[in-house]
Amino acid sequence: MHQRLLIKGGIPLQGEVTVSGAKNSVLPLLAACLMLEGDTLLTNVPQLMDVSIMLRMLTALGLRAEYTQQNQVRIRNIKKVRHIAPYDLVTSMRASFFVAGPLLAKTGYAKVPLPGGCSIGTRPVDIHLKGFEALGAKVSIEHGFVDLKAPVLKGAYFRMDFPSVGATENVMMAACLGEGETVIDNAAMEPEITDLAVFLNKAGAKISGAGTARIQIQGVRQLQGVSYDVIPDRIEAATLLIAGAITKGSITVKHFVPDHLGVMLGYLRQSGVHLIQEQNDMRVICEQRPGSVDFETSPFPGFPTDMQAQMMALMTVAEGKSIIKESIFENRFMHAPELMRLGASIKLDGNIAVVTGVPYLSGTEVKMTDLRAGAALVLAGLIAQGETTIYGLHHLKRGYDGLSDKLKKLGADIQELE
Repeated sequence: MHQRLLIKGGIPLQGEVTVSGAKNSVLPLLAACLMLEGDTLLTNVPQLMDVSIMLRMLTALGLRAEYTQQNQVRIRNIKKVRHIAPYDLVTSMRASFFVAGPLLAKTGYAKVPLPGGCSIGTRPVDIHLKGFEALGAKVSIEHGFVDLKAPVLKGAYFRMDFPSVGATENVMMAACLGEGETVIDNAAMEPEITDLAVFLNKAGAKISGAGTARIQIQGVRQLQGVSYDVIPDRIEAATLLIAGAITKGSITVKHFVPDHLGVMLGYLRQSGVHLIQEQNDMRVICEQRPGSVDFETSPFPGFPTDMQAQMMALMTVAEGKSIIKESIFENRFMHAPELMRLGASIKLDGNIAVVTGVPYLSGTEVKMTDLRAGAALVLAGLIAQGETTIYGLHHLKRGYDGLSDKLKKLGADIQELE
């Protein structure tokens, strides 16, 4: 908890900033490398704690995985893949569970601890396990470990109870080396799933329908290493757009895909934020106090749950009252009490937050509780009068590549302190 940010608020941001590669895309891509023969080169890889943990995971499972340049990772599959995922790595990052599907497909057996990670809700792996069972795997849970066994995975029809992104990706990866055709119905449609499918198809998989609610996978015998460029991080892009808007600044966010934000941009425009798109760049201008908007989180292309906290930060200084409903995770308002310490007016009732905009926020000491909550507090700190100290910087470094440096280049007065 000793790492912290010190922000002196009140400076309108100006200039240009480039978006890094997508955290939520690169983690399943790295896990998928367990199935690939030979060498794989990933570029546009963000420098994140979560990526470092996944590289350690691949190394522990028998691969050679390392950064070769600042944003470039090489993975070599040079010997037999181990099938037991280390407890300390899986329990420190939930996305480590992505190795379950590839390990099962590659070795016929996987032993993976029940995952840990952010404390924003239970996020059970039940849907992943139902998918593996549909493909013919025997699933058992003992002593905190998930045991998966399947000498051969068989293609099957699998309808998901809920369009879970992680489960869609895990089952899709496992099915790639199965026998016959697998259909995933009610699949998640997020851009990160499409990115994974494009990557796997380049490696020799036969996947169609990714990005729709029905994905078809024709099993193949082998996948080969490839060179691949990770998509830009849509959540980082949206966070930076709100940073420009909340500070009443004028910035250009470069190198991302606006379509990947679904309805998010529409809500920003509705609140009075001026957005000018030029191909994969977007300029944001907000010269006056934003207006309040009501929104509810939902799977893509709906309002992303990963942007709920940041949008709430903007609503704390909007004119009027906004009603925010969190429909994905049951414990994702932990940033609200911290925003209230900064002077925000927020009332919580279960999964609904009512935010009444105030003219200004006041700097104080607050604590990050998870990754996106941390981003919301940084946004609030950028406009709070006086100094804001934010503890728990490790949360932010899990998912944002050099965010404080990027904000500093836009003119923010922000320092990382030990």
